[in-house]
Amino acid sequence: MPAFRPPHIPSSEITPHDLYLSRRSLIGAAAGGLAFGLAGKALAAPLAAKPSAYKVADKLTPQKDVTTYNNFYEFGTDKSDPAANSGKFKPRPWTIEVGGLVAKPQTIDIETILSSFPMEERVYRMRCVEAWSMVIPWIGFPLSALLDKVEPLGNAKYVAFQTVVRPEEMPGQSGFFQPINWPYLDGLRMDEARHPLTILATGLYGETLPNQNGAPIRLVVPWKYGFKGIKSIVKITLTEKQPPCTWNILAPNEYGFYANVNPKVDHPRWSQATERRIGEGSGLFGGKRIDTLPFNGYADEVASLYSGMDLTKYY
Repeated sequence: MPAFRPPHIPSSEITPHDLYLSRRSLIGAAAGGLAFGLAGKALAAPLAAKPSAYKVADKLTPQKDVTTYNNFYEFGTDKSDPAANSGKFKPRPWTIEVGGLVAKPQTIDIETILSSFPMEERVYRMRCVEAWSMVIPWIGFPLSALLDKVEPLGNAKYVAFQTVVRPEEMPGQSGFFQPINWPYLDGLRMDEARHPLTILATGLYGETLPNQNGAPIRLVVPWKYGFKGIKSIVKITLTEKQPPCTWNILAPNEYGFYANVNPKVDHPRWSQATERRIGEGSGLFGGKRIDTLPFNGYADEVASLYSGMDLTKYY
């Protein structure tokens, strides 16, 4: 299960948003590739993106918290493991196989993705099923744009995703004990995948996506719990049947396929009515406690997708 343990996140001051944007403008046009240090660890590189209307008024989570506190079991099960253990991971070269029920299946490399799809900066809330949350300025593009490129067939009802398996670079995938079965799998219904809010992210905070956050490309679906945001994607398959999802397979009584943020439906082991906003406040639980919003605050945009469904069964 995703670990639920009190975090130890120090309070910190966030860079004012105007200053942050000024810093980015000084960088100029960005290179799409990653820079690599002498030790082979991927270093963040500037990533150009146009401003987007998709943003929230919430205070941004400090970048250092976003990049040092997260779940990415391929690098270990502790919140600090992804940042500590992802230095050997190589996000270049990289290709994604897109196929299944499509007219034009293809394998597309990350450089083509970066040059073919206009990148936007979108500020989204991110709510983890473990009842903590962040506000992150992602850089990416609508998943629907990639789906249009491969021309889905009429019987394609779902989109399945698969992450990379590289135990030699991802220490969480090696060793006798494995917390989950690899590769990590997840999926969306077609209308969810094509919704304007759903993006494939290639960066955050004006820079290329760090290894520990899912480099070089990951899924972001802001009205769903964070475990739906599969990282380091290598395969996208359009299917007629609902695809398998890792956490739903391991514990279907705790992690649903839809995984929509719903404060009225508790996790079997804790309440979902409130959340800890990482980077704000202080004390034992390392974040200011705030109320959780239905659909993570995106109900006006997405609630209609689930009209007629019993949402008490799909958290």
